[in-house]
Amino acid sequence: MDNEKGANSIDGDVEFDGEDIATFAKKFERNLHSSLIPRLPDTISTMTSEVMQSTGETSHSNEPTHEHNIIDSSSSSSSKDSAEDDVTLTESGSEQSEFSEFEEVINTSDDDISTDDDDLGQQDRGGTNNDRNHQERSDDFSKQDQNSSDDDHQGVEESDSSEDEVVPINTVGDVPLEWYKDEEHIGYDITGKKIKKKKREDKLDSFLASADDSKNWCKIYDEYNDEEVEVTKQETKLIRRLLKGRAPHGDFEPYAPYVDWFAWEDSKHPLSNAPEPKRRFIPSKWESKKVVEYVRAIRKGLIKFEKPKEEPRFYNLWGDDSISTEKTGHGLAYIPAPKPKLPGHDESYNPSLEYVPTQEEINSYQLMFEEDRPKFIPKLFTSLRTVPAYEKAVSESFERCLDLYLCPRARKKRINIDPESLKPKLPSRKDLKPYPTTCFLEYKGHKGAVLSISIEASGQWIASGSSDGTLRVWEVETGRCLKIWEFGEGVQHVAWNPLPNFPILAVSVGQDVFLLNTGFGDEVEQKMIKELLNLDETRTGPDDSSNNASVLSWAKDDIHGGVRLKHFKTVSSVEWHRKGDYFSTVMPAILIHQLSKKLSQRIPFKLHGLPVSSTFHPTRSVFFVSTKKNVRVYDLLKQKIVKKLETGLREVSSIAIHPGGDNVIVGSREGKLSWFDMDLSSQPYRILKCHPKDITNVAFHRSYPLFASCSDDSTAYVFHGMVYSDLNQNPLIVPLEILRGHTSTNGRGVLDCKFHPRQPWLFTAGADSVIKLFCH
Repeated sequence: MDNEKGANSIDGDVEFDGEDIATFAKKFERNLHSSLIPRLPDTISTMTSEVMQSTGETSHSNEPTHEHNIIDSSSSSSSKDSAEDDVTLTESGSEQSEFSEFEEVINTSDDDISTDDDDLGQQDRGGTNNDRNHQERSDDFSKQDQNSSDDDHQGVEESDSSEDEVVPINTVGDVPLEWYKDEEHIGYDITGKKIKKKKREDKLDSFLASADDSKNWCKIYDEYNDEEVEVTKQETKLIRRLLKGRAPHGDFEPYAPYVDWFAWEDSKHPLSNAPEPKRRFIPSKWESKKVVEYVRAIRKGLIKFEKPKEEPRFYNLWGDDSISTEKTGHGLAYIPAPKPKLPGHDESYNPSLEYVPTQEEINSYQLMFEEDRPKFIPKLFTSLRTVPAYEKAVSESFERCLDLYLCPRARKKRINIDPESLKPKLPSRKDLKPYPTTCFLEYKGHKGAVLSISIEASGQWIASGSSDGTLRVWEVETGRCLKIWEFGEGVQHVAWNPLPNFPILAVSVGQDVFLLNTGFGDEVEQKMIKELLNLDETRTGPDDSSNNASVLSWAKDDIHGGVRLKHFKTVSSVEWHRKGDYFSTVMPAILIHQLSKKLSQRIPFKLHGLPVSSTFHPTRSVFFVSTKKNVRVYDLLKQKIVKKLETGLREVSSIAIHPGGDNVIVGSREGKLSWFDMDLSSQPYRILKCHPKDITNVAFHRSYPLFASCSDDSTAYVFHGMVYSDLNQNPLIVPLEILRGHTSTNGRGVLDCKFHPRQPWLFTAGADSVIKLFCH
């Protein structure tokens, strides 16, 4: 009977029939699921399914049902049944049985398993058999636990050889895998073949597979080699030991006994048994001679000893600590803490009556702000014995400590310097005369703002253009208006021909530039001017663009008696060359015209920005073009850029060239004036912040060391600018005078200023339609 019962039971505890194996497996899984860790039910389900498969196979082959151990509690490996069970479990693809994989989990929960075995037992089984089987299982588990612990403490062979390292499959090196994102492979193996990417599973399928896989918790995806790496049980133990702060290997002993390598049995005996020599017991003669020498040197004063420092019994409590040599002996700058204020009559315990406040004064202190109240209120005491302890002693001491600790102190050397001595030594203004100081004459007649003025080369006449559409020519000395031309549009700029034999005026009005014969001069000069301005037919200037559209056209002006140059954009300024045959016009492009041949051409340079103004060099074939940010200097013969002047200004408004040709002044819209020494640098030599508003124009005098600037603040500044022939001496710039007299109209002040060609006179044109002459 017992043999039949053991044939149809698992471990001799649970009985079942071959036909009811499925019912038993479900009941066994349900009971173990409630007691073991969450990953065990998946393993049990796999094991029960294998048991069912093995049972089905045996029943199909009409063979008797054999004993199958799902959880083998015995450590014997010689039985035939356990061998068959191992074969069945290893057919799933794993190298070890499920029991060996989860041996540690079952060992930690043997009480729960014993409880489940009691529930799964048959009702007719006696309590004695259950107790005996439970005791045997516990003994087997303890033996396996001891064996596993012995395995953990086995010696681990360590090797520094690189052959023990795991060679990676992918050999691309330290290359980002993002480069293979759109490729079908992730790299190359050691033979140079491509490593194909594995087919990616759907996230839902991978999640379900991971939920059913009991080994999912110990698997890690290796993105570099595109494979899943399973952490072994030995590696898991190493990780756990590292997380607990232990050594990776179990055989390591952190508290090994100390071994004294320098101790031996006969250490009490010396290395040599030779007797002590006699010289060790006799006084040294050499030492005695040396002592005698020292004694004689001390007596003669050759050797002097430092006397010990005597500390003073008393010290000045309120003295200056900065004199102390102890603090400054280490070479560090010692900064003493500031001394508190010495107590006065107010702090006396028996002050005079005039220091003691009355009750009304004390009440008035309560109405004052806290920072205005007196810090200490004097009180009167008959004797020092009756003075109580100071109530704020602790708080004030604490505040004092905070002040000494937190307050930064630094030694600053104060130098008593007269501020006047820091000013540069400039020559007296009396030594720099003559220069314009007072208004001598006014030219009135325009009805609008005077936009531009120009003085004839001989200095006899002055031309002015206004926004009322008229051009007037005045006599300088008398102020009479000699001629008037009407254009019907505001005159932007006027310029006399620099040659005194050709009194020709260049006038820019809108998109037109008129060359007018003023009628001054003798008959010979007038004949030459008429021949020069004679134009038989209309000429069209060529353009460099691809559409061959005309830039401008030369035409005869019968209304004003001169030549008319029609541009395609508004002309802002006109400047003559020193020889009087060439002149330039500024618009969104810069054109250079030749009067004798009636030809025009664009400058062969690329403009980096919109041009503001242009001018010719007074002596050489050099052309200056100013944009809003920079000033570029071009050589017209070589057709290349010579220098680029970095102004550093917000927007350039005007430019003027020194008669020597090596110095340039630039005015800006922010009221700054920059002086450039082109032989020195491309950066400004001096930047003068003189005007509070925009600078409208700057000008140099032809013969005197003077230059001027005018602004919208209705003033003109006159400066002394001496340029020396010695290159080692810098230019001398001295401000001389501020000329006032114009009134502001519509936010505009002085719009233009020009020097007289021979006299130290300055002409200014204002928005108040008045031209003023300032003389010395």
